[in-house]
Amino acid sequence: MKLFPFSKIRPEQDELLKEISNSIENKQHLIVHAPTGLGKTAAALVPALEHAIKNNLTVFFLTSRHTQHIIAVETLKKIKEEHDAKFVITDLVGKKNMCMQDGVFALKSGEFHEYCKKLREEEKCAFYTNTKSGQKSTPKADVLISEIKNMRPLHTEQINELCREKEMCPYEIATALAKDSSVVIADYSYIFKDSVRNSLFRRIQKNLGECIVIVDEAHNLPKRIIDSATEKLSAFILKRAIQECNKFEYSELAVKLTSILDSFGEIANKLKQENKGEMLVSKEEVMKIVNDVQDYEELCEELEKAMIDIIEQQKQTFLASVLNFLISWKGPDEGFARIFSVKDKKMSLMYKCLDPGLFSKGVINQTRATIAMSGTLTPTEMYRDLLGFENVVEKVFKSPFPDENKLSLIVPKTTTKFTARSDEQYEKIANAVAEITNIVPGNSVVFFPSYSIRDNVFKYFTSKTDKTTFLETPNMNKQEKIEMLEKFKEYSKSGAVLLGASSGNFSEGIDLLGDLLKCVVVVGLPLQQPDLETQEAIKYYDKKFGKGWDYGYIFPAFNKVLQGAGRCIRSETDRGVVVYLDERYSWPNYIRCFPEDINLTIKKDYLEEIREFFEK
Repeated sequence: MKLFPFSKIRPEQDELLKEISNSIENKQHLIVHAPTGLGKTAAALVPALEHAIKNNLTVFFLTSRHTQHIIAVETLKKIKEEHDAKFVITDLVGKKNMCMQDGVFALKSGEFHEYCKKLREEEKCAFYTNTKSGQKSTPKADVLISEIKNMRPLHTEQINELCREKEMCPYEIATALAKDSSVVIADYSYIFKDSVRNSLFRRIQKNLGECIVIVDEAHNLPKRIIDSATEKLSAFILKRAIQECNKFEYSELAVKLTSILDSFGEIANKLKQENKGEMLVSKEEVMKIVNDVQDYEELCEELEKAMIDIIEQQKQTFLASVLNFLISWKGPDEGFARIFSVKDKKMSLMYKCLDPGLFSKGVINQTRATIAMSGTLTPTEMYRDLLGFENVVEKVFKSPFPDENKLSLIVPKTTTKFTARSDEQYEKIANAVAEITNIVPGNSVVFFPSYSIRDNVFKYFTSKTDKTTFLETPNMNKQEKIEMLEKFKEYSKSGAVLLGASSGNFSEGIDLLGDLLKCVVVVGLPLQQPDLETQEAIKYYDKKFGKGWDYGYIFPAFNKVLQGAGRCIRSETDRGVVVYLDERYSWPNYIRCFPEDINLTIKKDYLEEIREFFEK
């Protein structure tokens, strides 16, 4: 590869480079399970960039992680420096996150769109008017764009800072830059959300057939698409919307929304009488509730007018959420579930997407080539099916790290199975976790299926552990995560234990390299609750693929397990222990879900094994 920026190509990385290059050359898609350490970013960007420059294409490197944006930019920077290559890149994040206006971070996407549109139309945004004149860039903007093209590749933060100095709109500058870029680093939504992609492609005058798409951490893509296509309307949102209507003198609209809320209350009472927490509802049932109040389309129009008016006065409104839900509710039944639920006395109605392929299939198969890659992308056929890949090659790479550097143990001593949960079981789990982490010469992380189970175990764990304990909490912000990790790292020699959840803040996306993390314990299986949402997913995947139980229940849980386990060994010099603490991991139906090269040992007398590993 002419543009490879490093002095040495590792054997596994060389094979990955060739696979990606061949796929792009043959206009085929590629799904690749490539564990940590293969150098996926460079292996994907180098052949994609070479093909893009040669054929006047655009590479979209998609990632949801800020750290991966940085790695991609730095890799491209090194390519440019090492080979004096002539190409432009754009690092693009969400429009709201690039906005220079005060207070926009609190807005939801629909609210921000309306707010931004209003400021532009009324010429009240100086950043925009300094950047755009009609459909064209201003002369000052053209100068800045030209300057950036001649600089080394810049991160979004650097573009934002330049634009702040010049009082220009970073999003407009970045999208103008993207028009001439060989590589655009962006979030998944820039390709896989129709409205976002169509808006961007109009600006940069591209089409999917001219694009090579690299999806980093692709195991996250199905859920991201599902979440983006799912809409939810809660009693809380309706009540706040009613309050806003009364506040801004839309009293008639408030009465109509109150009537709809009352009808939902009647459904909730019916559930209560039947001793249920949720039920399926039909599209027609809810539309009738609305139509009994006012014609469905007319109500949507009235909501939109009120929403625009209120946004002018206070930037955001709950009416936007109500309107988006009602518009989405008219969507198709196939691939969706319509669920009414009352949980913890909170009432909500959900239009739940079950099938990400409805949104990804047409996109992927129009591209020149789409490369989906991750360190936890097994089984590859599940991602092929769920995302709708056609004309695709599937490859599974083994870990490049020495086998002797990692000890992987299944300890079938306890379980978090629902029917077995008890104080006695929680104490047994606490005993096992304490025994393991006490003899680890360094830091350990323990992942539980939920915070609730973690807290039940923690009651017993505190009196048994010899080490300082950290507890992560749900919904930690970025600064809180950084501060906790920095404190945790200070204990790398004496050792500390961080207790978290498999779907929590630290189960993926963190690197605790070298001596900073010696052990990961994955407690239990983070299986979804068998609620209506899960049942409908299993039923749908069974009908479409004949693999409902696997695709809708078991494999998603195992992906979380393997993500957590992957925090331990992040480089070829790391050594560590991964313990899977639950009897079910040894059962045939679950042990088959582990990657073939994981080298598992099932042990009940596990302590001696761990001691010997660290003494070597």
